Parts: sequence; C-alpha cells; structure tokens
Amino acid sequence: MIRNPIPWPNGARCAVCFSFDVDADSTIHHGFPKDADNRLHSTSLLRYDTEVGVPRIVDLLNRHKLPGTFFVPGWVIERYPAAVETILKGGHELGHHGYLHHNPVNLSAAEEEDAIGRGIEAVVKASGKRPRGYRAPSWGVSRNTIRFLIEEGFDYESSLFGDDIPYLLTYGGNRTLVEIPTAHGLDDWPHYMNWRDFDYMLPISSPQRAHEVFRSEFDAAWTHGGLWVCVWHPPVSGRLARAMAIEDLIAHMRGRGNVWFATLEEISAHVRKVIASGQWKPRIDTLPITTDRSPS
Repeated sequence: MIRNPIPWPNGARCAVCFSFDVDADSTIHHGFPKDADNRLHSTSLLRYDTEVGVPRIVDLLNRHKLPGTFFVPGWVIERYPAAVETILKGGHELGHHGYLHHNPVNLSAAEEEDAIGRGIEAVVKASGKRPRGYRAPSWGVSRNTIRFLIEEGFDYESSLFGDDIPYLLTYGGNRTLVEIPTAHGLDDWPHYMNWRDFDYMLPISSPQRAHEVFRSEFDAAWTHGGLWVCVWHPPVSGRLARAMAIEDLIAHMRGRGNVWFATLEEISAHVRKVIASGQWKPRIDTLPITTDRSPS
C-alpha cells in the first residue's frame, strides 16, 4: 500500500518512536494569563506532568531499554529543570516545542520567530546543544514555521500528517527539512482528555480502547513498512492504568519482531543517509503550498 517504502535499518519492518510533549502548566499560563494562579485544579493536573509523569515514563522507557523523544516548551525547561534533567540523564532526546505553548498560527511572524529563538536558547542552556527537531504547540504550523526552522538549521519537524513515512519540506530553495509525520489517532489527548478549562469534553476512553487504536496503527505500519510515532503527554498517558497499557503495547511490538525503535533525531539521520546513498528518493513538498485566498 505504501508506493515508495523507505528501507529501514537492518531490514526492519517499520520504525517506532515514542514521543512525548511535556507542556506542564504552560497551557494554563498562556490560555488564562489574567488568572492562571486562580486555577489550581488545572495547574495540579498539568504539574503531574513534570512531578510524576515524566519520571514514570522515563523509568518505563529505560526499563525496556527504549529511546524516547521529549518535546518541551522553553518556558517549561526554565521552570522545571529537574524534569528536563531526568529526560537527559535517561539518554533521551530533548526537542523544541515553542516557548509558552502559544499556537504559532495565532502569532505574528515576529512573535513566532521570537518564540522559536527563546525555545532554542532554553534547550541549549539545558542540554548544551541546539535542538535538531521541532514539534509545533497545538499542532500549529503556520505559513512561516517551516521557513523559520530551515533558517535556524533544524534537521526535522514532526507536526504534520501528510504521509505514512517521512518526506522532505523545502521553502523556496535547496535546503530541506525532514518531516516525520504522525497520525491524529496516535495523540493521547482525543482518547483520554476531558477538561472544561481546555474546552475539551469528549468521552474518556479506557486504556484498552485507546490502545486498540494505537495497536492497530502499529500493526498496519509493521505490515506495510511504515512509521509509527505517538504523541503522548505525561499527565495524560503517564497515569497508572495508561502507563501499564504502554507496557502491554511494547510487549506486542516486541512480539512482532523486526521493529526499529529510535528517537526522531535518529530517524531523521537515517532518512538523510538513505537519500544521500541513492537507496531511496523521497517525496518533496515545496512551500508555501499556495498563497491564494478562498473566494469570499
């Protein structure tokens, strides 16, 4: 079904990355700047992220000897250094996730550029190196985002949904960004989140129901040589019953065999390697896709 399958390392059937967005209470502070300190109920839910969820997930990944990629806003990196240290000491990748989790679609070009710059500074200060990858807060990739990322020397981006395997993005030139896509069904938020402050009132799925979706997406990727990248949040998937379900999913994946578990940085490096060697030719999306406005 995949017409242009990418060769994965050592003949693996598919690539898998466990990726996490560590937003903590940044979403409350940008969503309710006038009274964030008066919303302790939501703050407690979101600070579970750095206080409980991140340590639990890092322990889980390390227990199974699996790498992970963690996207953290610059504001969160600055305010929760212990959680970031836990990620880095576990040997996992620290990715860029904006500054205060503002949706870039709602920012001016100057504001978005500033948020990207401040986020880079926070990652460098915490880890000693520039981030290689980016995920947009709230899936908000604006008309300017890819251009800014290419100008800043990012290697990959992981916010779009345009394929079942990686592809390349370019913005009016020769420099490219590897897009490592995911699927909306691999986000834990629509399965588990029900919270009035976020205006998100869907029914809460059991871990078994959510993981039926996660597992079916993996089985399809394994069958057809695709890519499986989850987008999970530690205060959501880090809860006890849901974390237990992650361990069951890992066992299922390992039981299938011939799976390449990698960080997104490793996947991006592999994509560039097989392109450079001539083993594989990717699809390339040239941006901006259109500048036309819909008729009113």
